Amino acid sequence: MADISLIMGSESDRAIANRAISVLEKSDYTYEVRVISAHRNPDELDRYVVGSDAKVFITIAGLSAALPGVVASKTKKPVIGVPVSAKLGGLDALLSIAQMPPGVPVASVGVDNGANGAHLALRILDLTKKE
Repeated sequence: MADISLIMGSESDRAIANRAISVLEKSDYTYEVRVISAHRNPDELDRYVVGSDAKVFITIAGLSAALPGVVASKTKKPVIGVPVSAKLGGLDALLSIAQMPPGVPVASVGVDNGANGAHLALRILDLTKKE
């Protein structure tokens, strides 16, 4: 069981994920990393999110950035979106993550800022940490 699930939409997002991983490795929380596309593997993504014991999801996606919203639609757990600068300087991904429909909240960090995605996940988990 991992405390944090980090999901990339594509292996091409690995550099951004590595920034998050470098932060998570310095924490006391456990994490797991997956590559699951919301477009190419929707059934696999659904099974993974619904079956996950993770307390927080960090999702990394560019272009239409559907991944964060799809994950948030499948869980009541916090979802953090990290937009990737694949096109348009990442503005397309940032706006896709920020413009979720009512009842499907996704927190967003800055474009390509996987480290801040990890820092936010850690802060969320620290709120429930029992000393």
